[in-house]
Amino acid sequence: MQTLPFSPTRFHFKRRLVQALSVVLVVLVPATGLFRIDPAAGALVVLGWQVWFADFFLIAGVWILLLSALVMLYSMAGTVFCGWVCPQNILSEWANHMTHKLLGKRAEVSLDGTAPVVAPAKNTWLNWLLLGLSFLGVSAAFGVIPLFYFYPPQTVWSFIIWRADPQLASSLHWIYAVFVLIIFIDIALIRHFWCRFACVYRVWQHSFRTRETLHVKYDTARAAACEKCNFCVTACFIDIDPRKTDIYDSCINCGECIDACNRLHAKKGLPGLLSFEFGERKEKKVSRIRFRNNAISLTSRRNWMTVIAALGLSFFAWGLWTWEPLHLAAYRAEVQTSQANLDYRIEVVNKRYHPEQVTLSIQGLPPTMYHVSEQQLTLPSAGRVSVILSLSSQLPHGLHPLTIQARSPLGWHESFQIQHFSEQQGSASHD
Repeated sequence: MQTLPFSPTRFHFKRRLVQALSVVLVVLVPATGLFRIDPAAGALVVLGWQVWFADFFLIAGVWILLLSALVMLYSMAGTVFCGWVCPQNILSEWANHMTHKLLGKRAEVSLDGTAPVVAPAKNTWLNWLLLGLSFLGVSAAFGVIPLFYFYPPQTVWSFIIWRADPQLASSLHWIYAVFVLIIFIDIALIRHFWCRFACVYRVWQHSFRTRETLHVKYDTARAAACEKCNFCVTACFIDIDPRKTDIYDSCINCGECIDACNRLHAKKGLPGLLSFEFGERKEKKVSRIRFRNNAISLTSRRNWMTVIAALGLSFFAWGLWTWEPLHLAAYRAEVQTSQANLDYRIEVVNKRYHPEQVTLSIQGLPPTMYHVSEQQLTLPSAGRVSVILSLSSQLPHGLHPLTIQARSPLGWHESFQIQHFSEQQGSASHD
């Protein structure tokens, strides 16, 4: 067996592995509690913690760090996310594979709107039925994934098996049906048309490309070996010529063209003419384009992003330090049985997803001048408990500052101050 003088890269297998892992990760992130959204509480859930939008520094820190990382990723690797991770591309590639397998290699959902050419031997009702059922099954499976970002895994399982669950919205099955329909239409009719012409996210990625960004390099010195060969163009499912890539094009850095060229030339014991390359590419047009790219070079961008990322990290660290597992609030209570407005509602909210114990106390008034309906509170998981603080009608005339204190056995404590004004007749008003 002849030993090749080079080691051809196999991007196809690596990319399929990354795509499979990305789909698994998209499910595991919310299912394991790493991140999801709690619509009932109107909060984000991170590692079992409720993060409210009022937790500004945590939210801002995470977003700054994420955006800094994305800007550097897109500046260095371009649209590699589209080719290796994007769910839209994963589904579109799978749909192309199933269509070719059941209807023939020329049965392509073309980017220019040309009707697919079905192979006569495969143009049977059974093949069409199998294709439609496979599309429907995958649409149904992927339609469940968004639910993990709004419900715990056990609630999603109740939805799948049609088991009653008080956390499920009554209209959820209709919402799920809309998800399934959208995905089905996408993989049956749209596919990579969306990637190439309609994806706003991809246009946003293009804004971060430079002459140094990862790109496909064509070995022009061996152009003679490429005459009358169109294999790399045929392998490109985005329908571009990989030999003529530019800074701003539709290439998604998937590496399929490189694999195709390597396979073709491996028979001669030679590497292909295409490869991935970092660094400056040769410009056909200089002047204004060169000046623009020099002004936003990768080195300059990396320096700026380092400073911004450090700011985001400091925000995030401060947010972690100041994050409170419980929240205390008090406000006037509308109690119909009360003749005078002497009642306050005390509310304690648990931001953790396990029960908590809280003890309430009142400072600033004699015990005979107030009554709390309950002082030892058991807060349910991610729940809230309200109690009534009733002030005595015998309070002397004047302003009475009082402090509501809440403590938990884990060391958390918080205070809430109230300024209560008592009139001579025993009625009261809040100042």
